[in-house]
Amino acid sequence: MAAKYQRVRGMRDILPGESERWREVENTVTNVLARYAFQELRMPLIEATELFTRGVGEATDLVEKEMYTFDDRKGKSLSLRPEGTAGCVRACIENGLLHNRTPKLFYYGPMFRYERPQKGRTRQHTQIGGEVFGVSSPEVDAELLTMLARVFRELGVSEAVTLELNSLGSGASRDRYRQALVQYLAPYTDDLDTDSRRRLTTNPLRILDSKVAATRDIVAGAPAPVDYLEASSQQHFDGLRRLLDQASVPYRVSPHLVRGLDYYTDTVFEWVTESLGAQGAVCSGGRYDGLVETLGHRPVPGAGFGMGLERVVLLHESCIERRYGQADVYLVVVDPEHAPRVSCLAERLRDATPLRVLQHIGGGGLASQLRQADRSGARWAVIVGDDEVAQNRVSLKWLREGRQAGRGDQTMLDVTELISTLNGAG
Repeated sequence: MAAKYQRVRGMRDILPGESERWREVENTVTNVLARYAFQELRMPLIEATELFTRGVGEATDLVEKEMYTFDDRKGKSLSLRPEGTAGCVRACIENGLLHNRTPKLFYYGPMFRYERPQKGRTRQHTQIGGEVFGVSSPEVDAELLTMLARVFRELGVSEAVTLELNSLGSGASRDRYRQALVQYLAPYTDDLDTDSRRRLTTNPLRILDSKVAATRDIVAGAPAPVDYLEASSQQHFDGLRRLLDQASVPYRVSPHLVRGLDYYTDTVFEWVTESLGAQGAVCSGGRYDGLVETLGHRPVPGAGFGMGLERVVLLHESCIERRYGQADVYLVVVDPEHAPRVSCLAERLRDATPLRVLQHIGGGGLASQLRQADRSGARWAVIVGDDEVAQNRVSLKWLREGRQAGRGDQTMLDVTELISTLNGAG
């Protein structure tokens, strides 16, 4: 019988067996961020719609097509957050975090975009983002990218990702490039896809990011932003590249790389992979030195990144074979009358070890319980039967790796020895 209620299209359930990998990825990323002195900021899921139309840009796909927007009971337009940077800037301004400070902040949680769902793209997606404010030098950009290289290295996926790098310039250089791009594309107007024809007058840089094959062929011969950089932007880009070379962070310059949000200036980057099909970007970001001022504060430079966890988890799964179990230790109760004794043992193990302890409940013989122990993914079964109780000991059975040399896969121990053995092997 089909379920009466099903998840909304574009949303997903992360089930037991999947959530353990998610937790590993999340913990790896946030642990690296903490080692670079990033502090966590927790923001609301809902913001005023104007925050995104003003901060992200009215002519972006995100604002025009992808936001979940609604009016509250007083008629105020609100939106589920589609990205994290604008909300982070709003929180910094509102709470005085930019006053004589250079904060390094990260956030984690769901974002919402109304897109066509496919592998690696959901309408509710999970993002870890990081932002650095108050410093405009290329050292900030380099540290972000060096940190992200470490993230992918510690996840074990560095061989599957490539850093693509570009500079959009800022100010007059960006205006000159926009004019040159429109001049180049104008003769091809009739050959561009519908969205790109509209963007030619509203947001021409977004045409560089088109996924339509015919448009991409046209764009391939277009001028590049790096050819129009003014001296300060060129100096910043050259400095960043030197720092990355010194840090041995490999990259490739992608002359037509742009970002889909209007606030980016100068440095933009993407970490991409060929392991996930069409959804190749797993982490993106750049510099946005004008965004804080756009949102009503004195000018403060900023740079940051956003990492899509759905894609990073898929990449981790493709690179790292891992069996995630429900428990580390499974307590087998041979006779139900010993259940109270086993419950006390379970609590003692939880006190004395960091391991996940699962006590068998529900009856069944020794063989049946050992099968359930194996299905749980536990590394060890701890057996409490009549013989063990009579000797005030337990039997420890190795279900997987780590058997003690010369002692087979099962041995009898007192509780103190059991705790020592589990801690030593864990």
